[in-house]
This record gives sequence, C-alpha cells and structure tokens, in this order.
Amino acid sequence: MWHTMEMKRFFIKNYGCQMNSYDSSRISDLLVKEKYVQANKITEADIVIFNTCSIREKADEKLFSDLGRARLLKVKAQSAYSDFLIVVTGCVAQLQPERLVEKAPYVDIIIGPREIHRITQCLDEALRHPSAAPKILTDQTNQDKFSCYDEAQSLQQGETSMFLTIQEGCDNFCSYCVVPRTRGREFSRDAADVLKEARQLLSRGTKEIVLLGQNVNSYRGVGLDGKSWNLSRLLFALAELDELKRLRYFTSHPKDLDEGMARAHGEINILAPSLHLPVQSGSDDVLERMNRKYSRADYLGCIDLLRSRRPDMAFSSDFIVGFPGETDNDFQETLRLVETVKFSQAYSFKYSQRPNTAAERMEGQIPENVKSERLTILQEILNFQQDQFNQNCIGRYLEVLITKRGRHENQWNGRSEYSQAVAVEDNSLSAGDLVLVKITDRLSHSLVGVVEK
Repeated sequence: MWHTMEMKRFFIKNYGCQMNSYDSSRISDLLVKEKYVQANKITEADIVIFNTCSIREKADEKLFSDLGRARLLKVKAQSAYSDFLIVVTGCVAQLQPERLVEKAPYVDIIIGPREIHRITQCLDEALRHPSAAPKILTDQTNQDKFSCYDEAQSLQQGETSMFLTIQEGCDNFCSYCVVPRTRGREFSRDAADVLKEARQLLSRGTKEIVLLGQNVNSYRGVGLDGKSWNLSRLLFALAELDELKRLRYFTSHPKDLDEGMARAHGEINILAPSLHLPVQSGSDDVLERMNRKYSRADYLGCIDLLRSRRPDMAFSSDFIVGFPGETDNDFQETLRLVETVKFSQAYSFKYSQRPNTAAERMEGQIPENVKSERLTILQEILNFQQDQFNQNCIGRYLEVLITKRGRHENQWNGRSEYSQAVAVEDNSLSAGDLVLVKITDRLSHSLVGVVEK
C-alpha cells in the first residue's frame, strides 16, 4: 500500500481526437495539482489511465489489447502487495460502460468525458476503500469540468502550440456518429473563461492556440458584454491578446459556416489561412442519409465564400467511403468534388458500423472489398493533391512557427500557416519564433526552407 502522496505515479495513454489530447493534458494538470507524479512509461506507474476513442472499431480493439497488458501489470503489483489502479475514461467509457465491466472486470474506474474533473476524488476513494466493483461515472449533463480545469492550469509549462477547448458535445446526430451519445449535447464555454485560459497559456510560453470543439463553429457562449457570442466574435477578441502569434480552430461543420467567419479570415492577420472542413461525401443522396444537413452545393459555396475573402485559403477534409447505400455514381460524385476543391490534406476512412447509430441499422451495407477498393482510389487522388500543394510551395515564402529542435545539428522544426511540417537550418532560432521562410525543397511529408534575413 502507498504510504506517501509522492509515491503515486500515473501514466496516461491517449487515443483519438485533439479534444482527447486536451482532456488528457487537463487530467494531468489535476493530478499534478494533487501531488500525483507523472510517469514516463506505463511500467513505472501505479495508476494507468486510458483516455479512449470510439469513432472507429479499430480504436476499440486497440483499447482492449492495451487493457490486457495493463491487467498483467496489475496482477504483478498485487502479488507484491502494491496498489495498481486501471482507469478508463473518454468516449468508450461513456458509450459502453457495461461492456467494459463484462470484458475487463479488473478495471477500477470508468469515467465519461463530462465527469473527468472528478478523477482525483475517485482515485483517492479507490485507494482508501478498494472494491471489486468498478466506480462508474457517466453523467452527460455535468459542465463543471472546465471550472475545475481552470484551477490547475498554471502548474505545467506550456508548449509553443496548445489546444483550448471552447465547445463540447454535438446536437447534429449524424447517422454514423456516436459523439452525441459520448460527449453529450452542445455546450459552449463563456468567452471570459476562454480568454482567461488563453492568457494563462500565453503566460506559459504558448504562441499558437488551436480552439477545439466537436462543432467549433457552432460556438455560442456568453460574451464579455453579457450577450451571446459566435465564433467569429470570439476570434476577434482572442486576436487582440498580446503574445499570440497564430490562431486556428478545429473541427468545423459546413452548415455553421457563415459570412462572419469569412470576414474573420479576411481581417484577422494571425488567423491561419487553412481550415479543416469535413465534407464526408460529395453525393447529395449520401449526405442526406448521413444527416449532414447540407448539400454538395452548400459545401462548395462555403469554399467559394472563404476564398473570396482570403484567396490563399487551403482546405483539408474528412471522407467516409462505403456508407450504406453508396452507389458507384455516389462515389464518383465524391471524386468530382475532390477535383473541384483541390484539398491540401485529407483524412479518409472506410465506413465503420458503430453501436447505437442510425446507420448501423440501414440497409445496403457495402461489402468490405468494395469499400477497400474505393478508399484506395480516393486516397490516391488526395495524396496526389497534397503532393501538388506542397510542390507548389517551393519558391514561396511561408510564415513558420518554430516549435522544436530538429534531428540534425543547427536544424529547427516548425509549422507553416498551412500546418505543413517545415525543417530549417539556422542556429539562431528558438522555439516560439515566427519567421518568414523561403521553401527550397519538399520531402515525402514535410518541407525544407531557409530563413529570410
């Protein structure tokens, strides 16, 4: 058994999206505040926390594989009369707590995304009063976690680029998606709290802030004037903060993109000219079955609107191939949309049936071999477009935010305004510098350049 607080060591494994990364960082803040010590390896920990994702089936499979290994560590610790706790949080914890108990009865604590601010309380209780039954917390209405996060914000040094969650949950109920059932209904943080956290990050050395939300551009928080602010209003307020060199936001829904957002991209210099705007499919029929609430024409209208205000805008996107009922013509419509937009980057996946979603019960499930064939075709085009975008950057001057030292002597790595990795040979640089770089070459997944003196 533990005899001192200093002996409590925790390890967090994060799966999935950027919001999970944000939550994992805040969990770490909360535990450090209570004198827990973060371990570098799972084998050095007394507490193992799995912050899970349930968007695709493979994430589930990976979790249960990792849980099996953690169980062996727990058995070893117990044989030496030591405490060892296994915690599962995130979307799998919220969506399938009963399945977790059934398949991994050795898990000690199961906490949904809106309850993770209670993790230290649960750990203390589990250590003082060990129980064979896991503690389960899955209340989706709780919105206290951000206020608890605020109390622990200043304990750890910030990085050059940091995530900041401003909106959580989803009211869209896309037919393939489990997020409304795992993250709950939409909730937006007050603008004052967002600005406070942003200032804390900047005081710790952060230079780039990436705003996060399941549907970040549906943000509707209470503003400093007591009125409801949308995302564009919040962006203008954040742009006024000293020391903030670059601003991004992720992930947007096309149905919520409006003239105000286009104006923000046209007028805010530090707002990156790149946007992740998931389309999922280029077919109106598929989009309707997905319940995406926009058409192909609507999506292309968003692209045109933003490029009218910021001609150098670049777009990345998400695609799902093989959605139930997707015909060859539907798939061709997707390919034609890709050729029209010309994406700088994209993520594409085969449709994966998720529990408790409308699409799971739809007729017309596509055979696996057809999904694989379509994905290969789509990815070949998307990869070509990404290569072309990077090739077209050679000879251009890009603003690069330096983030860390490179692998070679005198080399520094950073990110362009288009989120490309850029390597620069210059010994005079430091993390956090924003420099103008002339791009001289490209590698398979990055660019190379020299600093403009």
